[in-house]
Amino acid sequence: VLITAVLLTSGLDGGAAKARIYKVLPHRLDQRGRHALSPSLYERDAYQAYLRNHPEECSALRFDIQWRANGVTPDNVKLRVELRAAKTDPAKPLVLETPVKPKLARRRWSAVTLDGDRYQAAGEIISWRATLWEGDRLLAEQKSFLW
Repeated sequence: VLITAVLLTSGLDGGAAKARIYKVLPHRLDQRGRHALSPSLYERDAYQAYLRNHPEECSALRFDIQWRANGVTPDNVKLRVELRAAKTDPAKPLVLETPVKPKLARRRWSAVTLDGDRYQAAGEIISWRATLWEGDRLLAEQKSFLW
């Protein structure tokens, strides 16, 4: 009886939102906006290594983020990526935000891009933190090792 009660109550969350960031993949983009030359994961990793060694060929940095958010207000959800870079003040990270639309019980990919003059001015990225927000409430977070 105790096990059944625990199993039944563990599914009840009191209406709280359930959110999670599963993966954050920072990808350098070339001058044509590509992060890979072919759909192969091996080729993607090889091209990312090439772009890392040839920064003059990069035009932007895109963060591909896999996330999920259930029980949230769909019009009030946003992804935020904060970056500490070599040429910026570590106490004031660069902040990138994009509104997102959650779908029920599905993982979803969204992209946040640092490009143009901000990309050139930032220099090499040292660390990052990706967060999922509903209004002013933090729902989920994932950060790099050096954050």
